[in-house]
Amino acid sequence: MYQAAKSVQKERRISKYIEAGGVAAAVLSASNHIYTGVCVDTCSTLGICAERNALFAMITNGEQEIKKVLALMPNGKTGAPCGACRELMVQLMSENYADIEIMLDYERQQIITLGELTPKWWI
Repeated sequence: MYQAAKSVQKERRISKYIEAGGVAAAVLSASNHIYTGVCVDTCSTLGICAERNALFAMITNGEQEIKKVLALMPNGKTGAPCGACRELMVQLMSENYADIEIMLDYERQQIITLGELTPKWWI
């Protein structure tokens, strides 16, 4: 998953208002397919996080069950998805979102679950 995310992480300016690729993400679906996405940052609220971009690619391809998520930051380290990305994952898999694995620290192979990261979610 790390290599899949790294392969699409190409930080670049798209226009004078949009930058993309600073953060990349990989999502492993229930069918063991890896979907990737990059962040798209705009000068307004129209941008999107890399994780949601990867999740939408998964949904576009007919899948909706997430096994694992990896977010690759500009410095090459992995980290936790933001609140909006967590919210989407909870709503997508409201019955069993707590089991989704998040690669928190790739170097240390530290994996936590979305349930640990977001206990007692409002849903």
